[in-house]
Amino acid sequence: MSAANALLKAIHQRLSGDAGLTELIGPDGIRDRLLARPKLPAIIFGEMETRDLSTVTEAGEEHFLVLEIWSEGEGRKLAQEIAAKVTALLNDADLTLDDAVLVSLLRIGTRSRREQKTRYYLSEIRFRAVTE
Repeated sequence: MSAANALLKAIHQRLSGDAGLTELIGPDGIRDRLLARPKLPAIIFGEMETRDLSTVTEAGEEHFLVLEIWSEGEGRKLAQEIAAKVTALLNDADLTLDDAVLVSLLRIGTRSRREQKTRYYLSEIRFRAVTE
């Protein structure tokens, strides 16, 4: 398993294992894509970019990950509440990864907007992680 996939798996486990978050989004509220007729609110694994961060002696990678929080048209407050909960669960978290070591996982920003086409609210949380 790649470090990127191990990181995604560990994030999914952390988020799905939190009763308070599950209460907000439902038991199937974490997905890898937004469905054509989405059940909202939902947390979607967005884009991820991985870069080599190896040194001469150590292998390493830097990962930039976006988690998307989607809610109904009247739900900016709910999207922001879920984003705050996700940030609290993941920012500087000590996650155990299969076949890799998580050095750091930090939130680098959040952006919130209303999607004009669907009228849904979207909060995007950007994280930077380093693995060895």
